[in-house]
Amino acid sequence: MKKFLPIPAAFGYFTVFVLIYLALGYDWYRNKQAPDQPIAFSHKIHVGRVGLDCRFCHETVDKSTYAGIPSVQKCMSCHANVATDRPEVQKLAGYWERQEAMEWNRVHRIRIRNHVYFSHKSHIRAGIDCADCHGEVRYMDKVRQVSSLEMGWCVSCHQSKNASTDCLTCHM
Repeated sequence: MKKFLPIPAAFGYFTVFVLIYLALGYDWYRNKQAPDQPIAFSHKIHVGRVGLDCRFCHETVDKSTYAGIPSVQKCMSCHANVATDRPEVQKLAGYWERQEAMEWNRVHRIRIRNHVYFSHKSHIRAGIDCADCHGEVRYMDKVRQVSSLEMGWCVSCHQSKNASTDCLTCHM
C-alpha cells in the first residue's frame, strides 16, 4: 500500500516551494531591472554627493513627454576637467574623442500602448517629485526600476494625489 503525505504536510511543502519560487523570481525581476550601462554612472555620486538636480542631465523632463538622456557632450561639459583620472570618465572621454554617441540601456520599462498618453512634462508641472516614480536614485550606484509603472499603480498614485482618474486623462 502506497503512503501519501498527510494533507497539511503536502500543503506545507507546496507553500515552501511557492515562496522559494516567488523569491527567486522577484530577485530575477529586480536584477533584470538594473541593466549594465556602457559607463558605470552613479546617481549616488552625481545626485547624492554632488547635488545635481535631475533636470541638469535630463534637460527635457519639464518640456517634453520624454525626460531625455544626456549626451556625451553634456557629460563632458563637466568631465573635461573633473575626475579625468577615473577609468569610467576615461571611457566617457573615449566616446567624446571618437565622436560616438553612447547607447544607454533603458532602465524603466513600460509598455505604453498606442492609445495611452504619458508625459513627464505634465507630472513635473504638477509638482510630482521624480522619486515618486523612479525611487530614491540619489542612493543608487546602479539605477533600477522600483515601481511597476503599470495602470493600477498609476491609478493608485492619481487617487492619492487627488489627480484625475478620468479615463481620458491617459487614454485617447
